[in-house]
Amino acid sequence: MSQSPIFAGAQPDGDPYLWLEDIGGDQALAWVREQNRASVAELESYAGFDTLRQRLLSIFESRERIPNISKHGDHYYNFWRDERHMRGVWRRTTLEEYRKSEPSWETVLDLDQLAAVEKENWVWKGVDIVRPTHDRALIFLSRGGADAAATREFELNAKRFVADGFQLPEAKSRVAWRNRDSLYVGTDFGMGSLTDSGYPRVVKEWQRGTALSAAKTVFEGKPEDVSVTASVVHDHGRVREFIFRGLTFFTSELWFRRGGEWIQIDKPADARVETFKEEILIRLRSDWTVGGTTYRAGSLLAGNFDAYLRGAREFTVLFEPGERRALASTSATKKFLILNELENVRSRAYALKSEGGQWVRTTIETPTLASVRVRGVDPDESDDYLMTVTDYLSPSSLWWGVVGTNQQEKLKSLPEFFSADGLAISQHEAISKDGTKVPYFQIAKRDLSLNGKNPTLLYGYGGFGVSLMPAYSAVTGVAWLEAGGVYVVANLRGGGEFGPTWHYAARKENRQRAYDDFIAVAENLIARKLTSPNHLGIQGGSNGGLLVAAALTQRPELFKAVVCQVPLLDMRRFNRMLAGASWMDEYGDPDQPEEWDYIRKYSPYHNVVAGKKYPRILFTTSTRDDRVHPAHARKMFARMKEQGHDVLYYENIEGGHGGAADNKQLAFMSALAYSFLVKELFQ
Repeated sequence: MSQSPIFAGAQPDGDPYLWLEDIGGDQALAWVREQNRASVAELESYAGFDTLRQRLLSIFESRERIPNISKHGDHYYNFWRDERHMRGVWRRTTLEEYRKSEPSWETVLDLDQLAAVEKENWVWKGVDIVRPTHDRALIFLSRGGADAAATREFELNAKRFVADGFQLPEAKSRVAWRNRDSLYVGTDFGMGSLTDSGYPRVVKEWQRGTALSAAKTVFEGKPEDVSVTASVVHDHGRVREFIFRGLTFFTSELWFRRGGEWIQIDKPADARVETFKEEILIRLRSDWTVGGTTYRAGSLLAGNFDAYLRGAREFTVLFEPGERRALASTSATKKFLILNELENVRSRAYALKSEGGQWVRTTIETPTLASVRVRGVDPDESDDYLMTVTDYLSPSSLWWGVVGTNQQEKLKSLPEFFSADGLAISQHEAISKDGTKVPYFQIAKRDLSLNGKNPTLLYGYGGFGVSLMPAYSAVTGVAWLEAGGVYVVANLRGGGEFGPTWHYAARKENRQRAYDDFIAVAENLIARKLTSPNHLGIQGGSNGGLLVAAALTQRPELFKAVVCQVPLLDMRRFNRMLAGASWMDEYGDPDQPEEWDYIRKYSPYHNVVAGKKYPRILFTTSTRDDRVHPAHARKMFARMKEQGHDVLYYENIEGGHGGAADNKQLAFMSALAYSFLVKELFQ
């Protein structure tokens, strides 16, 4: 095959690897299997591979993991995988039982059994339970782990599918219970019913006992929208119905059903709206001037919902960001609104209560150095909350508490899956190209010698406002830290660690800043003599896969090894593949010449060249990934291979965007990645 010109007229049809975009085509799959065989043969031959794979599998299948729960009615539900339930079991228990070290669980649905009976490779994709009766559920099942899922109604008391109940074929559907006998449905209704991003464009109301074809259209978006979704919010006895029209990934319209009419809620295009009792909560992504007052990006505002619909613009500021302070998430109990906040990438939690027209703020006690998330258990019934506590070295724990009291009870805790003896967590800063201070966490031995020889793995993401918070990873601990490696996590611009301004600083034409930040952290690690290019590896997935590939093409001399997982890489065609059109609000539109002009400068597929020395790289992806097309990894690998570079490739035939469909696949793919890193960096 001849190599296409790198930027020649930006003609995608000149791409010799376009045929690899045929996801399940015979020719493409034959090519995939050939590449898999060669790469896996090498990776499996590494010393310790089988031992590591078995140890990782024992972690994924451990019964000592914390079973995360959600309350519906009188029961606490959990989805669980272990060695006896490879695909998983949906089960439930009572709070009294859950408090025990060995709870008694009632099986609601056994996915392994269902898959065997129906001869389908079902992968769990979630559930939506009807309120307030809590007796019916919509269960979402994917073949092989793709985002697209079949929808089936399930009877919780009888623990069986409803024979004549609501059912939808496999699609990227968006479904919500309006009441026990009707749904709001967005799905693939046929020609023209999906957006350019492949998500529902049309919302219909579907009545029980009628054909889907008889469902009444209640709202239509445009093909260029990202998606249109209906939701029904049960909020402290109030039921509110909304339609969310995603104009881009970060901008939207919100419509509210009042009687039989849908009215548009006036809000900034990029603001998010929630409710709490009689309040409307507006979370700003950009500055907003209204009523003579300017509210800062990242703020959370509260006002009376009904008065707001009538035009009132009087707010209480519940949260205002600082330079290194951001709002991570909100939750609710019966009387309190919970704010999970970040201060220099460290967690704080507060409870707010409206009393006599004033909001009173109190602190929820949390460990000072851990990553903490507090969420209400049942806002209609109690002020109970669940608190997850974690950091890089301390096994995660789950606590039960009551807002407004000092009651806190540890319910569950992970065992120590790896030895953290002698290890320490430290936080550092690198100075990026434009002078911005970029924080990063380092996990390493306390008595580490700064001799430039420490095998170091640098991880990053830097996009979509996603925050990388400290978290206990048994896999990283077993596969990397116990082996003597240093683990580093970079909090890059493009993420959400410091709020929307930190995210927006690396969007679209400023995307290069995320790569500059990542490179600055790598340079800082080398300057501190923590490591050196011969012992420094990088890893990232999805947008993080784009990150590490951009670093690979821009500064290859800094790194020895790269793990690039389910990545975006061909930024000329990303908007034409699967859900890619929905991400143009993050990256820009490559079909617009002025935007392609800045995208092309970092697009890895268009910047890798022959005759240049690159670090060794392992690409991993999934045939069933219907979010980020596997052709990104396929084409990049093919181009680098043709140019004579030393590259490895593995594509799991199942798995979706998560890369694996079950614990065995997950253990295998994790072992591939870490065996590769150990082999390359421990020299």
